Amino acid sequence: MPLFLSALRSLLFVLFLIITVIPWATAVLLISIVAKGDRVYWACAAWLRLAIYGARYICGVQWRLHGMENLPAEADTKSAVILLSKHQSTWEAFAYPALMSHPLAYVFKRELLYVPFFGWAMARMDMIHIDRSKRAQAWAKVAAQGKRLAAMGHWVIMFPEGTRIARGQKGEYKSGGSRLAIDTGVPIVPIAATSARCWPRKSFLLRPGVVDISFGKPIASVGRESAELMREVEGWIEAEMRRLDPEAYAPEASSDAATVAAKP
Repeated sequence: MPLFLSALRSLLFVLFLIITVIPWATAVLLISIVAKGDRVYWACAAWLRLAIYGARYICGVQWRLHGMENLPAEADTKSAVILLSKHQSTWEAFAYPALMSHPLAYVFKRELLYVPFFGWAMARMDMIHIDRSKRAQAWAKVAAQGKRLAAMGHWVIMFPEGTRIARGQKGEYKSGGSRLAIDTGVPIVPIAATSARCWPRKSFLLRPGVVDISFGKPIASVGRESAELMREVEGWIEAEMRRLDPEAYAPEASSDAATVAAKP
């Protein structure tokens, strides 16, 4: 697709988000006065669903889901899990609440709460917002609220690399998610997502294509050591990323092959 057409469609999508989020967030704030918990969550998730379908029909961003059977059944409302996901763009942050049938509790930087309308609505949900500049306090908050949410059967979701990572790249996997899983005794479900194929990080230029989301089998946390557990999560996610999006990692493979060939 010509760059000009992609840019025009992306601009229309951004305008669509702005036009829809203002009345929707206002309605959520009003609803939250008389309703709490899941009703507010699903009201917000409805807008996120609208957003990813907007990306689909305006910009041609579609998706495929793999391994959904690895998540607890919809009827099993008491089985908590920790979801640890690859993070390449805003798309998967929008998509997970829209596509999953169970309420999620994100761990996210508190600065997002200051985003007009969008952040104000997020503040009304039972999630874990942290000040990343105060690491010890941030972890204490994640641990305390994570245990409370897990006891309620909620699914806590974290991005272990901490920020959006460029397509074909790997960040440092931090052990907060594995520590929380061990502290709460609940399993980890690793997630690979190829969203940068269509929506690169730090960009509002969306390209037509398919985002693959793959859910791994639950990884038990009981009796594990946090660093070792996170290495297993990292190994599965990065291997699955290469399976789902091999062309993104082809230059790395070619470079490795050239290095080997150059050796005497």
